[in-house]
Amino acid sequence: MARLVIRRLHIHRVPSVRPSSAFRTTSVYETFWRFAAERQAIYYRRLADPVGPWTEDAILNRHRFTNCYRAADRVSQYLLRHVQYDERRSQDPRELFFRTLLFKVFNRIETWEGLERAIGPVSWSTIDLDALNSSLSAMRARGQAIYSPAYIMPAPRLGLERKHSNHLRLLARMMHEGVPERIARARNLQQVYETLLGYPGLGRFLAFQYAIDLNYSSMLDLEESDFVVAGPGAIDGISKCFLPTDRPAEELIYWVCDRQDEEFAKRGIRFDGLFGRRLQPIDVQNLFCEISKYARVAHPEVTGAAGRTRIKQIYSVSSRPLPSPSFPPRWGLETGTTFAVSVCGFGLQSPGRLPFGELPKRAVG
Repeated sequence: MARLVIRRLHIHRVPSVRPSSAFRTTSVYETFWRFAAERQAIYYRRLADPVGPWTEDAILNRHRFTNCYRAADRVSQYLLRHVQYDERRSQDPRELFFRTLLFKVFNRIETWEGLERAIGPVSWSTIDLDALNSSLSAMRARGQAIYSPAYIMPAPRLGLERKHSNHLRLLARMMHEGVPERIARARNLQQVYETLLGYPGLGRFLAFQYAIDLNYSSMLDLEESDFVVAGPGAIDGISKCFLPTDRPAEELIYWVCDRQDEEFAKRGIRFDGLFGRRLQPIDVQNLFCEISKYARVAHPEVTGAAGRTRIKQIYSVSSRPLPSPSFPPRWGLETGTTFAVSVCGFGLQSPGRLPFGELPKRAVG
């Protein structure tokens, strides 16, 4: 079956390929599938039991890894529940665009909540950008971080001294130039991405991430499987899972996404997805980024393209309780579905064989 593949911002059709004829895999590729299953099982276990423990994997216990599904991560859940779909907020495309981009530029729940305490509910129709800027400056003066460390956020060069001031000027420029209306008319995710990419400070990775975020909201209803952009972390993970190839990273993401059912089944791994939703290209992209980190400890002999050897972020339990799952309504997910979680756990006690043993079953509801 033909697959849409992204190369230099254009879509091409290429024939499906088999690993024997195109892609040669490594030991990290084997770990990729077990990692995905165990990370998703941890998500379900946390929903069922907020105390834990949730895994026997020493690496997953010690270090922070995002969920398999991007939309299930804490910040994405806050975006969906409180920024986009809060029934008290307008669903007008201009308002949705402004709230989503303002939240995602800083990508930090505490920053959003601090702003709303200072200036009231965020709305483009009533916003005072000077007051918004002053509130952000006051947070910084108190020593409060206003940007998340999850992304590297380059400052657009728009003539102001502070990074956050330039970001606010960028948002204002996008609003005045009709970007929300142009994006609301987009026929596919690539058009959203290319519109965003035309603005300073938004490189390939951020433009794609923001396109996905906007597509969660009610202003868009575009197919996630139609477009993907590999970020630096994903490219490093791909370089650890596959031997060198001249094929673009996006093609390998699509290939893995298409084969997921076959790959899990071949290894005897049960993977229920996100309440039945299969991994999408954005999720596979994220998983490659996470396996890049995991392999630094589990496969230290595989250096990858980036050559990094340590996992920097240590896991700590959030003081915020895990809310009930919230996803775009059009996905139609039954989040009350019960799954029996019995998947491969990770333990590195037995060199010379696959370090995976079965964990006890837990019913998740």
